Amino acid sequence: MARFVLNETSYHGKGCIVEIANEIKARGFSKVFVCTDTDLIKFGVSQKVTDVLDNAGIAYEVYSQIKPNPTIENVQGGVEAFKRAGADCIVAIGGGSSIDTAKAIGIIITNPQFADVRSLEGVAPTKNKCVPIIAVPTTAGTAAEVTINYVITDSQNNRKMVCVDVHDIPVVAVVDPDMMSTMPKGLTAATGMDALTHAIEGYITAGAWALSDMFHIEAIRIIAKSLRGAVANEEDGREGMALGQYIAGMGFSNVGLGIVHSMAHPLGALYDTPHGVANAIILPTVMEYNAPATGEKYREIARAMGVAGVDSMSQEEYRRAAIQAVKQLSLDVGIPADLKEIVKAEDIDFLAESAFADACRPGNPRETSVAEIKELYLSLM
Repeated sequence: MARFVLNETSYHGKGCIVEIANEIKARGFSKVFVCTDTDLIKFGVSQKVTDVLDNAGIAYEVYSQIKPNPTIENVQGGVEAFKRAGADCIVAIGGGSSIDTAKAIGIIITNPQFADVRSLEGVAPTKNKCVPIIAVPTTAGTAAEVTINYVITDSQNNRKMVCVDVHDIPVVAVVDPDMMSTMPKGLTAATGMDALTHAIEGYITAGAWALSDMFHIEAIRIIAKSLRGAVANEEDGREGMALGQYIAGMGFSNVGLGIVHSMAHPLGALYDTPHGVANAIILPTVMEYNAPATGEKYREIARAMGVAGVDSMSQEEYRRAAIQAVKQLSLDVGIPADLKEIVKAEDIDFLAESAFADACRPGNPRETSVAEIKELYLSLM
């Protein structure tokens, strides 16, 4: 048996943010709690959405105390601000950080017994759907607008909590490439490699099946074709990445990921490493490690990455070709090749233990251990 959860409604294409006002009115909401971050306000990105609300005469209040790796405190502050605002829906504008924070706030408001944010880690037994969220991504990476996952940092304990809850999925996703056009090169590259990691890990994860494979292979194909152009700020590339990352989210949200994510999460918690950068650095090494447990899947990954002549290759050749194509894309968009500049040797044991305990680890196609994860970190040094 397999379960598939997706948004009730999603809009795609340039200018589709105008639909936000129509959705709010059609659903009878009276006041919006806007979740975003200070940078998006500073660069006028959030304003594109608040202008839509202003023009439609919709009341709203803005909450922007959200860090790039959002913390328990960001969520608690948001819960209090939401209560004060007297809002009845959330519009989340941003990357994974804003949307993840909105999910946690929305869940706690309708499930107050989970007010201790730590109680939401893993698969929390919440009873009620969260406050209705309209999610507007500004990065082409996390696909938080279509997933049932969110990640909150417990900074006291230097760890990221992966929370999985069908009640947190936004009711509406508004995927407008114009909202992503101001992303700087580095962020475009990092979030794009995060999306590629979702697609590849989701494709080879233990829970993968026909329906998720269909999404993941198409996502790999679109991302491989679009990411370089998106980093160069070309319109086609931006549009391709907006769609590719969403399609990857439709898949992995339902079947899980693997140890690339498990190993990336502690780097974000400990060093504030951008999540996409951590994933991109780790991905080829873990692909190599996982290869023996993936059957013929790397042939399809290589094909989707644009490698020619895969049908005449041996298993070893197409596996190598798939890994090489991922490495090349990462290099072309300027991602560092290793963790030398990021990881301190004395933290390796803590990192390996955190990664093994991470909620994404059981989805890995190959059985692993703390010792083997430690070796993988060391090989990236």
